[in-house]
Amino acid sequence: MGRRIKPGKIIFLTLLTVVVGVLVYRFIEGRGVRRGIKGLGEPVQTEAEGSAKKFVNGYEADITFKAGYEIEALVVHTKRYDSKVSGALAPVDLALAWGKTAEYNDRIDFHWSQSGRWYSWHVDDLDDLIPVGDVENVECSSANNHIIPADESVKRTVLKIRRGDRVKLQGYLVDVDAADSKGNTFTWNSSTTRTDTGDGSCELIYVTKAEIIK
Repeated sequence: MGRRIKPGKIIFLTLLTVVVGVLVYRFIEGRGVRRGIKGLGEPVQTEAEGSAKKFVNGYEADITFKAGYEIEALVVHTKRYDSKVSGALAPVDLALAWGKTAEYNDRIDFHWSQSGRWYSWHVDDLDDLIPVGDVENVECSSANNHIIPADESVKRTVLKIRRGDRVKLQGYLVDVDAADSKGNTFTWNSSTTRTDTGDGSCELIYVTKAEIIK
């Protein structure tokens, strides 16, 4: 006859299994996967006019549209932020890649990372870049994107995005001018070219539509 397990032990083991399962799921979900996707074209930028307004943590933010923007790309890294103004406006940055960089991302370890609203990458050997060309080619086919959701529905979607996802974003490249009642100000400007690097080279996108294409 087999040994009977006490009800208390069954409950404990069940709870332990659930907890471990949740932790594993969150780890996998948060980390995502590294993969490559072939055939992703360059972002499409068009002329645009208009503006929007947001109120965050006592600041009134005027959002000016600089260009229409649509991008379908591979997510190579994500980073959330929670600072008072920039984090409230753009709670997540997405490091995105397209072209050869996206195609070979599963075979070339770019060591993507994000910090302080910047993204960076490096390879162990410059010869690793031969399939994609050179450093300049990678810089012109990848970008860090500050994501300003236009509404709560878009926000829920972009916060679900993980590394390895194929995403499609539509909206505007924008400039932000914000101020509070005490006279404190905050400005944030988007790049309008994919060829720049360094300070000011990130895209600040007011996203009106977001889609995760697995």
